[in-house]
Amino acid sequence: MTKNRIQILKEKMLSQPRYVSIEQALIITKTYKQHENEPIILKRAYALANALRELEIGIENEELIVGNRTKGVRYGVVFPESGISWVDREFETIPTRKQDKFLVRDEDIKIFREQIVPYWKGKSLEDVIKQNFGKEISAINKVVKINQTDHAQGHICPNVEKWLQKGVSGLLQDAQNHFENADENKKNFYQAIIIVMKVVQDFMLRYHDLLIATAKTDEKNRASLIKVAEICKNISQKPPQTFHEAVQATWFLFVILHMESNASSFSPGRLDKILYPYYIKDIENNILTKDEALEIIECLWLKFNEIVYLRNQHSAKYFAGFPIGFNIAVGGVDEQGNDFSNDLSELFLSAQEDLGLPQPNLSVRLHEKTNDKLLKHAICVVAKGSGMPQFFNDKAIIKEMENLGVTHQDAMNYAIVGCVELTTQGNNLGWSDAAMFNMNKVLELTLNHGRCLLTDKQLAPDFGSLSTYKTFADLEIALEQTMNYFVEKMIPCCEAVEKGHIAILPTAFLSSVIDDCMEKGIDVTAGGAKYNLSGIQFIQVANLADSLAVIKQLVFDEQKVSAKVLEEALKNNFANQEILRQKLLNHVPKYGNDIAWVDELGVKWARKFRAKLREFTNYRGGAYHMGMYTVSAHVPMGENLGASADGRLSQTPLADGGMSAVYGRDLNGPTAVLKSVSRLDNNLTTNGGLLNMKFLPEFFQTQTGIDKFANFLRTFVDLEIPHIQFNVVRREDLLKAQKNPEQYSSLTVRVAGYTAYFTELAGELQNEIIARTTYDNV
Repeated sequence: MTKNRIQILKEKMLSQPRYVSIEQALIITKTYKQHENEPIILKRAYALANALRELEIGIENEELIVGNRTKGVRYGVVFPESGISWVDREFETIPTRKQDKFLVRDEDIKIFREQIVPYWKGKSLEDVIKQNFGKEISAINKVVKINQTDHAQGHICPNVEKWLQKGVSGLLQDAQNHFENADENKKNFYQAIIIVMKVVQDFMLRYHDLLIATAKTDEKNRASLIKVAEICKNISQKPPQTFHEAVQATWFLFVILHMESNASSFSPGRLDKILYPYYIKDIENNILTKDEALEIIECLWLKFNEIVYLRNQHSAKYFAGFPIGFNIAVGGVDEQGNDFSNDLSELFLSAQEDLGLPQPNLSVRLHEKTNDKLLKHAICVVAKGSGMPQFFNDKAIIKEMENLGVTHQDAMNYAIVGCVELTTQGNNLGWSDAAMFNMNKVLELTLNHGRCLLTDKQLAPDFGSLSTYKTFADLEIALEQTMNYFVEKMIPCCEAVEKGHIAILPTAFLSSVIDDCMEKGIDVTAGGAKYNLSGIQFIQVANLADSLAVIKQLVFDEQKVSAKVLEEALKNNFANQEILRQKLLNHVPKYGNDIAWVDELGVKWARKFRAKLREFTNYRGGAYHMGMYTVSAHVPMGENLGASADGRLSQTPLADGGMSAVYGRDLNGPTAVLKSVSRLDNNLTTNGGLLNMKFLPEFFQTQTGIDKFANFLRTFVDLEIPHIQFNVVRREDLLKAQKNPEQYSSLTVRVAGYTAYFTELAGELQNEIIARTTYDNV
């Protein structure tokens, strides 16, 4: 295997500057004008078809896998139909903002304002939602972050297996057959798929032609350029036959999905299972070696890092570090419950070990029968410090999926999208990032007559304050009333966003690779998938449990702190009350230390939140359910909070992760953390749960350390915790990276369900990662 090829490509990719691109925005605008009176689903299909025909394409001569949505790598693409006003408002400041910066060209700003903005103003998803439901969303935004208001949904695992088995020609034929027999009201849906599929074939052939032209002038890479050209030609006409063809076809699928809409978290899912038949056939026929397969995989890994996501400044705080969410899950059980790991599972781990890149978001499915070889290989990759792989627990998650009504077969074949969101492979629009619900802000309002500690504005009904509740039970009654108030305000907002997506952002190409959409003749955004869920994040159980424990013990049970004194201390951010703050921090046990009564305070409210959600049905006819993960929202949600009863100072971050303990408060070691987290039953993380831990690199330098860690992960499986992930890094190295970022540009860290380059994160998030508890043993 030519290792030099991979290194050359990696260095080229990472050295490229990131720019905002308006090229596709111009094509979309021109197309919409040309098809002004067409139904929206056809308008969208023509726009994608024209982008596939007209966007400038490029290759690197060393590539074995080709394709991108822009000629430049890591460009942030503007999609005017999703959000126009925020781009217009922020364009000049994108290069200088704190988080997720892109360069901009002055001529692009001029063209954008003259040729794009006038047509889209008031028509984009962002504008329509703001016009129809903006006041309602703003009224709850200190408690609830409503997502997907200015970009497409994503967070979905397409049926890659179907895409490979049928090929473009097969899916085109399916759409044509359905069109001929469809009711009149469904013909536009099938026509949209037909329009796109015909041009998908041409898109692949464009790369064939470019590769052949390049081969004429590059003697060194001529053979590989011609080989990849022939692969592009072959898969444009028929399903892939070889491993290399299957990998290339897989990548084209994800490129086109990212051209259809500006969504994140289109995830391949169980790619070791999907690609294995192609791999093993080539190995047995002696046309592929393991080293050659690894080189192809590493070329694919590099491509996953070429697509990044342009978000507005506010959203970039909640999803910091370009978490595009190409989640690949390896290992796990098959349909009979036996271990499914194979050569590709190992090769995917080797690719991550070699490259250490943020994407794809590599996950390992663990279970009681996971073989030691795969487990210890995964541990060795973790020890490299890239924050991957993360681990998911079949024993917990299969039960969770079945509790949601997923069939046993689909549950056994579950996949992960984005960060840690649970889904099924190829048949589920889980809408897993519908909203984030800050339960700690709900507690703040409950303790303060419904008024915000930061602004003194009335944000919720006045059910009382800490000093007016006579018992802890009285406080809990008021807390539930406040929680219910915001849930009932949140649901119509989520529904308004879903309606906006149906009206403005149907996705015919995506629908063609989601089971049941083609059969029903219904777009995936409108409920065409087999499963239709909506996920809400409950944030953050650790701070909530800690605050309630302090109030229960010190104010009501022991009466060592007066309610009035604590109430005033919170209003004044503990000014002149440091002794009291230290008592709150140190004299009451905290979540994450295997102390049942404290943990159960958090669990109790998570259960109440889930029960309230389950009273509602989403616009597609599916259930609302909950998850416990923050992405990077624990930082801005902390900024929205005043001081809290757990001793946390005003506007400082909440606990990271979602199920993790507050950093510095998990005093009894990592196994105690596992015991605490295990009290969160399987119904509370059906949309995904996230547990972060940080270890010193030295722990992994001996076989004894690796063996201990393997046993620790076996305990994780036995306790039926859905997820765990690790940073392996020294605090000193992170501090050095803050001071000298240019010397640590390749340092990656686990944020919350995803990996990012440490030096690309805003200072507040860097500080939070540095502050997390670090373990040197288990």
